[in-house]
Amino acid sequence: MNIDQTLLWQALEERLAKTTNPRHRTMLEVVIEHSKAEAARSVERLMATLVEDPQYHFWVRGRDVGPKGYEGVRSYYENFVADGGAVFESPKERIVVDDHNVVSEAEVRNLVSGRIAKRRGYNVPDESGHYLVKFRNVVFFTFGDDPSRALGEDSYTAMDPDAWERVDDADLPKVYLDYLEEIGAAPQRATA
Repeated sequence: MNIDQTLLWQALEERLAKTTNPRHRTMLEVVIEHSKAEAARSVERLMATLVEDPQYHFWVRGRDVGPKGYEGVRSYYENFVADGGAVFESPKERIVVDDHNVVSEAEVRNLVSGRIAKRRGYNVPDESGHYLVKFRNVVFFTFGDDPSRALGEDSYTAMDPDAWERVDDADLPKVYLDYLEEIGAAPQRATA
């Protein structure tokens, strides 16, 4: 099994290479840095891409569950890094850029524990294993007068509770195992 986290920013870099508008280029560069910071699980780098009072709107099942304000967003990212769900790929199928938004759409593949999968609403059979879950996601990074820092994100997620597959511990990719080791949640290995 392979998870290619460079897919978080690959299509954005391709779009940047074709973009001539200086404002749009700056906004794309911010979103690329944000994506790379997510893959590196760097809360400091993530927060550096945002304004001082970022507003996140995560629309799930018709409700906004996104964090608001610097401390709320920072806490969200600290939990994102520490919880065990921060290894994913997001190959952008569509990117739209205007003077105030960078919008992308992707079919996200995310490696998570059974505990996280159940909490997110997936119909996994138990919490003891690791699962590859999939969901459709559209993200709007919004910018104000200053294109060098995002005002926040609006995210729309659609998930099928049966869009998952169990991954044997022996098939877990190194990037995921290294991450679990970092957060102290590595799977127990059988000893002979």
